[in-house]
Amino acid sequence: MSIESKGKVAFIGLGVMGYPMAGYLQQKGYQVCVYNRTASKAQAWVKQYAGRSATSPALAAADAELVFICVGNDDDVRSVVYGDNGVLATMPRGGVLTDHTTASAELARELSEACKAKQIGFLDAPVSGGQAGAEKGVLTVMLGGQPSAFDKAQAAIMSYARCAKLLGPAGSGQLAKMVNQICIAGVVQGLAEALSFAQNAGLDGAAVVEVISQGAASSWQMQNRSQTMLDGKYDFGFAVDWMRKDLAIALNEARKNGSHLPLTALVDQFYSEVQQMGGGRWDTSSLLARLKR
Repeated sequence: MSIESKGKVAFIGLGVMGYPMAGYLQQKGYQVCVYNRTASKAQAWVKQYAGRSATSPALAAADAELVFICVGNDDDVRSVVYGDNGVLATMPRGGVLTDHTTASAELARELSEACKAKQIGFLDAPVSGGQAGAEKGVLTVMLGGQPSAFDKAQAAIMSYARCAKLLGPAGSGQLAKMVNQICIAGVVQGLAEALSFAQNAGLDGAAVVEVISQGAASSWQMQNRSQTMLDGKYDFGFAVDWMRKDLAIALNEARKNGSHLPLTALVDQFYSEVQQMGGGRWDTSSLLARLKR
């Protein structure tokens, strides 16, 4: 069965993002085999979506034309790619490995070379849209890799994305995700300061947002997070711990390419204060909580 006719795929990593992403692939007609480090999560996924699960990444990837990874960090990716139990041990020639993990550009280039040696295509493909975007199947995917690999994987990726764009060679997707996180850090901090100012000035924060969201101040964060910020609710969405991981990657890359990111570095420190407040698992909009201490 060819990729075009929706053949066998593997999905490695069933966290808050990977679980629904793999589900969309199954619902779109792909024959999905999943692997998750915590087996009970894979079993729950199989019960919900009627796919299959495997006891190792290698077994999940055996005969899979497309393999997707969505795990935690660089080391987690390496642990499911390399070795006898890794996906490269069993992936067939001509297949495509797509890594949705937000990781370093250096890792992406490393994996590209490792895949090339086995005649396997590779795409680094971090996503934006958060848990809600994954659950709704409307993620934005930033990709790096060869056009031929993108052509093979694009239809499957669009099962859970509303936008997927190839931006250049391996590593380009990860670099674009760094740009994304740099933008978000500044916007969320600005929104937190604005809401804090509104409250301190005696204004109705929600009413102010209703007005200014119709103009140039509007943003995704304002439209989707302002009310929960005003309500002091931060127990959802993209966690501060994850954001700090992403910003560390961006700041490290900035040192390599000579970029100056003073605002990003400052907001990263603000997030460290949120962690010290016990908010490591709070949503990134919890920057307001820091201002209200």
